[in-house]
Amino acid sequence: MNFKLAITLISLVTASESILSSNPTSQKVGTSLKRTFLTRDIKTPDPIPEEGQKAALEVMSTGRLYRYNVKDAESSMVSQCEKEVAAYTGHKYCVALNSCGSALMLMLKCTGLEHGGEVLSNAFTFGAVPSAIEHAGGKAVYVESNYDHVMDINDLEMKLVAYPNCKHVMVSHMRGKLADMDAVADACKRHGAVLVEDCAHSLGVRWQGTHSGHKGIASAVSSQSYKMLNSGEGGFLLTDDDEIAAKAAVYAGAYEKLSNKHMTVPGEEVFANLPVEIPNYSLRMSALAAAVIKPQVATLDERIEKYNARYHKVCQMLEERVGHLMTIPSLTPGVTKMVHDSLQFNLDKSITEEQVEAFIKDCGKHGLPVELFGSKSNARNFVNWGFAPAEDPLPLTAEMLSRAADVRMPLMWADEDFETMVDVICESLESVLE
Repeated sequence: MNFKLAITLISLVTASESILSSNPTSQKVGTSLKRTFLTRDIKTPDPIPEEGQKAALEVMSTGRLYRYNVKDAESSMVSQCEKEVAAYTGHKYCVALNSCGSALMLMLKCTGLEHGGEVLSNAFTFGAVPSAIEHAGGKAVYVESNYDHVMDINDLEMKLVAYPNCKHVMVSHMRGKLADMDAVADACKRHGAVLVEDCAHSLGVRWQGTHSGHKGIASAVSSQSYKMLNSGEGGFLLTDDDEIAAKAAVYAGAYEKLSNKHMTVPGEEVFANLPVEIPNYSLRMSALAAAVIKPQVATLDERIEKYNARYHKVCQMLEERVGHLMTIPSLTPGVTKMVHDSLQFNLDKSITEEQVEAFIKDCGKHGLPVELFGSKSNARNFVNWGFAPAEDPLPLTAEMLSRAADVRMPLMWADEDFETMVDVICESLESVLE
């Protein structure tokens, strides 16, 4: 080989390497493809605003963590927090609790669930929902969920006929997704069932312009760390019903005349003899939790806007690159505002179970934990609820869960992190299908 030819070849190789290195997420090394890796923590929660940090320190400096260790309702941090939450959702009454699970349980207790009473609920939800039904002394009966991840209205109708003694329906808005709430409410009314709503994931979501949780007689929202409000653990029972609000406050721990230290419950005359007629389960929220929650309410809409903008961008990128291999659940007509703080997609039916499993593993190997709702270890898979097993076949839900994937979208990530997320998803999917 002459000297000039050798120099020319070296220059061409160097230029090729320079071109490849300019794309760090997709570099060819020999005949292989250099893969994208995500290094951010998928479970990064929303931080506590500085105002909440200061309020928590102030509460701790006084030592008055117990909600009733105050001179009056206006001085109570918990009562102030309840007032903010009720104002945001548009409910008349609000009772702050130690968890959303407690709120779910109390909704059933306060609306007359009898021991052993049947409660219809989504077959696709978190295990806390059937747990709350069991906690309240009820028996869970499951309604199919469809590929949009919401309660199937046709199956709800059939189950209400098949279970004529069922007097409660607890609809769960998993990942903030609402079923046709007009149809759900109508079915409950025609069959004489009390409707209550699990809004743990739907704080900020609106149905026909009204905040979620108003089609049922009561609803529950969460302040667990992975929700839109973050106090580690916590929840709120919301209602416009006088009796439910009074009972919830007493069950939670408003003994004697302590209801006077609430701002979002009915008057003392509604409580009457309730403090001696029903038990005190000591489910109160502490002033410390309320202190960190209260300032977060004012930031909800701003954070929702940011979540939604990122979500729509991620969906657009996925649809452009792998839209033929997945579907993204559609919103039910009637949802006028959504909160997209996480991403769900259904892998195409042409993808085998083995390939689905390989995809989940490959994403994890490249730094992106993607959960399969139908995993044998996932607490959102009804087959894992041994304490409240399904007695009826649920083929639609089982099929959907077997290819329904779930990915968190942490607020604190940078915009480019979501581009990396999309790269990992697409590369992993293409890799297992080669």
